[in-house]
Amino acid sequence: MAEDFKVIDADVHNEQNDADLLPYLAEPWRSRVANTGIGYAGSGYYSPVGVMKKDAIPASGGKAGSDPDLMIKQLLEGYNVEYCVLTGVVYNISTTHDPDYAAVICSAYNDYLIGEWLGKHKAFKGAMAVATQDPYLAAKEIDRVGGHPDIVEVMISSAARAPLGQRMYHPIYEAAERNGLPIAIHPGAEGGGSSTAPTAAGYPSRYIEWHTCLSQMFMAHLVSMVCEGVFEKFPRLKVVLTEGGIAWLPHLMWRLDKNYKALRSTVPWLKKLPSQYIREHCYLTTQPIEEPDNPQHLIDLFNMIDAENMILYSSDYPHWDFDSPSMILRRLKPEAKRKIFYENAKSLYNL
Repeated sequence: MAEDFKVIDADVHNEQNDADLLPYLAEPWRSRVANTGIGYAGSGYYSPVGVMKKDAIPASGGKAGSDPDLMIKQLLEGYNVEYCVLTGVVYNISTTHDPDYAAVICSAYNDYLIGEWLGKHKAFKGAMAVATQDPYLAAKEIDRVGGHPDIVEVMISSAARAPLGQRMYHPIYEAAERNGLPIAIHPGAEGGGSSTAPTAAGYPSRYIEWHTCLSQMFMAHLVSMVCEGVFEKFPRLKVVLTEGGIAWLPHLMWRLDKNYKALRSTVPWLKKLPSQYIREHCYLTTQPIEEPDNPQHLIDLFNMIDAENMILYSSDYPHWDFDSPSMILRRLKPEAKRKIFYENAKSLYNL
């Protein structure tokens, strides 16, 4: 794969130590982070394999994914990656209770991302982070940072207090559209802090359950965004569903279209079938790609949703379930591969 053509990676997690943000924080926030750390409200589920690839830990110490030079060697040079979107982890701050603190942490991270990462290599492009607790502060941050030439996306968390289509979130989408940036939604802290329960049935007992059910959050958010009229109100907005799986999309589009035919009076602002909005406005990333025993089943599923025009390759480097571009989607036709691994992202991010 890597030898055939170039790759654009839509989800690469550049990590930082909490102290790395201190130079970008004013008081009283600097002292708070210096004394107690950022204080993400995580999901709390134990993973026996950890979160990070062990070989991505720098020889000098620090977190996996925190060394730009090692990332360049392992990912960019190792897999012929022309561009990668640095997605960080700060979006998880959206599960904390204090909206002002969450907004300040995102602003500090965005300045850190620009100051410490984006100039290190021409391949590095940034997903700026905003917190969803106060959408007006988030919109202000998008206007502050969104014009930077290496910022290509706005990242928000799928761990939220309410479905993301609801109108209280619309200032975020308005600002993203105004700045010509797609919105990316990423999981990581579902069930933590002020987030809703991580599954439709409540709180599971183990990491394997939590991790498997993350796609439920994406289904709920996507239905909400369509039915609340986000794509009618913001017709140029694009949304990237990052690290939420893919196999659930066909049945969701079928079910939503069927229900719309009988219940369209409840969403009178919609002018198209729900599936049409999804196809025109949404992308999904490959990692974690579902891998059935029969590879043909995945190809059949891709054909159901016009996947070659909706999917972006992502590795999720440096996480434990990293997907090498040379190992996944081997049976796709060359043209479909070229779109998924390169052309779709190039067009979406104007690279």
